Amino acid sequence: MPVLSVKNLVMHYRTKKGYVRAVDGVSFDVGVGEVLGIVGESGCGKTSISMAILRLLPENAEFRGGQVLFDNGNETVDLVGLADSAMQKYRWKGISMIFQSAMNSLNPVYRVGDQILEAMKRHYSEISKEAARKRVEELFRLVGLDPKRMRQYPHQYSGGMKQRAVIAMALACDPRLVIADEPTTALDVIVQDRIMRELKRIQKDLDMSMIYISHDIAVIAEISDRVAIMYAGKLVELADTLTIFERPMHPYTNGLMNAFPSVVGQKRKLRTIQGEPPDLLKPPSGCRFAPRCSYADGRCKEADPEFRILEEGHYVACFHPVEKEGCLIKGVTESAE
Repeated sequence: MPVLSVKNLVMHYRTKKGYVRAVDGVSFDVGVGEVLGIVGESGCGKTSISMAILRLLPENAEFRGGQVLFDNGNETVDLVGLADSAMQKYRWKGISMIFQSAMNSLNPVYRVGDQILEAMKRHYSEISKEAARKRVEELFRLVGLDPKRMRQYPHQYSGGMKQRAVIAMALACDPRLVIADEPTTALDVIVQDRIMRELKRIQKDLDMSMIYISHDIAVIAEISDRVAIMYAGKLVELADTLTIFERPMHPYTNGLMNAFPSVVGQKRKLRTIQGEPPDLLKPPSGCRFAPRCSYADGRCKEADPEFRILEEGHYVACFHPVEKEGCLIKGVTESAE
């Protein structure tokens, strides 16, 4: 039984101009101890999925269908159907989140250790003050922070230290699933690498399930067991990480691979995908990638391809799945690596 099973989830944002189809029929599972990476261009709906799972949505968001089934160890519950008050039980203790910007995730006027204690006390009202303090010390050591810094304020932390503190906060209530939404944004590449290694180590040590969201496919490759490729509110490909990189079948995934530089192998020219993602207020009929794809035909422009299994564990939403070397993208331009 997976820890999380998202089934045909549809979530739109209501605006004065109409509905933005941010999440449109998305399905995936996250297994016990698995890291699922979700990658795609900015605005494709990655963060909207995470907010929909945790029900941290703005007032103009509407669920239009689907289920989010969460196994908390004792029972399986559909988070979409829960009242807001009932959902509080599962946030942080069942599913926690590492937000994009650590700089904005910590309250500047409270000590960092006290902020983590507050999250724990909300779900463990019976815990003693001494036991809670020791737990925070353990969390600080786990993420590579000196426990002496518990009494310091966020402005006394570097960017990397703030990010480690946010990770500690996400782990405070021993969640079954952690959603990491671009947790290394705004950090330099050296600190980013350290945080990534630390996060991967913690995930392995705790056998924790995780959804890792990023626009950087290199980061996704480093941390994920399986990868889901997202485009314009839909999943277009899902497979284990090695398969995605060695044998991508969706033209959009191929485009991402062609635009990704490598430090190994022969030199090659990079290819970029021309054009822009569609306006999700008025997405095109049929396949949403069709206007940018050289394989598109009349069927692609009229019918929405089914997200189907092509081989064991490999799902693709495309009428013309292709091999990596054979992929051509409409309007490709080449640049020197």
